[in-house]
Amino acid sequence: MKNYLFDFDGTIADSGDAAIVATQKAFEKMNLPKPSADTVRYYMGVPIETFFPDILDGKLSDDELQKLFKLFRQVYGEIEGKYTSLFPDMKETLEKLNDEGKKLFVVSSKNRESLIRNLKSLDIYHLFEDVVGSDQVENYKPAPDGVNLVLKKYDLAKDETVMIGDAKYDLQMGNAAGVNTCGCAWDTFDVELLKKEKPTFLLKEVGELLDI
Repeated sequence: MKNYLFDFDGTIADSGDAAIVATQKAFEKMNLPKPSADTVRYYMGVPIETFFPDILDGKLSDDELQKLFKLFRQVYGEIEGKYTSLFPDMKETLEKLNDEGKKLFVVSSKNRESLIRNLKSLDIYHLFEDVVGSDQVENYKPAPDGVNLVLKKYDLAKDETVMIGDAKYDLQMGNAAGVNTCGCAWDTFDVELLKKEKPTFLLKEVGELLDI
């Protein structure tokens, strides 16, 4: 592969606890039933604009949803540093890929501003060609918009490009865009969900990224 498109949460960084804590606190502040940790983990990979309405099933108005989104982002911003860290060997692997001339990108369900802040705090932002957040696409994962944006902007060949992620939505997005896909089993919610998407690669260790 020449072009590596990475999801962020659960793929590059271990940040699951941040999403769980921020979601539960935001729901509590609005006197809503608190989602379980497993529910949050299941939905990690899609933006909160998809996740929250899905589990609330129409219980909130649009204005109330916007307030909930704002609360989540406020809490997340306060705690992300405490709960976000790189997976073992991730920085070294990204550096090696970069040294080999691979083009690295991030395509995430987070908004771009948050992604850049996270990547800079982890000291890996400089390793990426570009960062695509959910606020830059019309349709969220598993729609192919994020991958298609990168393919078009940088004129990348699909057969030389791989979408890498820990959630089924990442693989569905890559499949919809017609690129190779890579499931990451080092922090997935359920590896069987990844297998069902028939990824081109399914990796157990971060360092295996160097071999695809």
